[in-house]
Amino acid sequence: MRDASLFQLGIGLETGAHAEDSRSRKAASETVGALAGRLLDGDRADHFIHRDGAVFAGTHLIIEVVDGEGLDDEARIARAFRDCVAACGATLLHIHTHKFAPQGVSGVAVLAESHISVHTWPEARYGAFDVFMCGGADPWAAVPVLRRAFATPDVQVRELRRGEGLIARPLAA
Repeated sequence: MRDASLFQLGIGLETGAHAEDSRSRKAASETVGALAGRLLDGDRADHFIHRDGAVFAGTHLIIEVVDGEGLDDEARIARAFRDCVAACGATLLHIHTHKFAPQGVSGVAVLAESHISVHTWPEARYGAFDVFMCGGADPWAAVPVLRRAFATPDVQVRELRRGEGLIARPLAA
């Protein structure tokens, strides 16, 4: 192996995932039922989104930046993350980027409201961004920021409502 650090990447990163995987189907459904009960408690303030009669965990935008400039520039990407966070009304916790050789950048901005991530292919002038936010943050405000940051009019967006249908009935507003 040329780079032993790649081998060591996952060592010591215990997440408890094996404990989650070992739960029975019954225990998992009881957990979802308990979650629904907590979310339906009228005295509890949550970060679920209530829109159009639906209740969901957050809005996840899949954003394609096509024919973009500067997609190989870590500093430009980090600046775009910060500008997106400010425009969306989110709370930045941490930014991490990685520059690949000969080209390309991957990065994530960890937010109190979830995350913004990117993988770029500068040779194709393409960037694949994810913007996932819950609560009062507005992920759609990131779209014009990314359009400006990478100097392209071609930004394509698909929206997913994460967790939609988890709650059987809408919460009282």
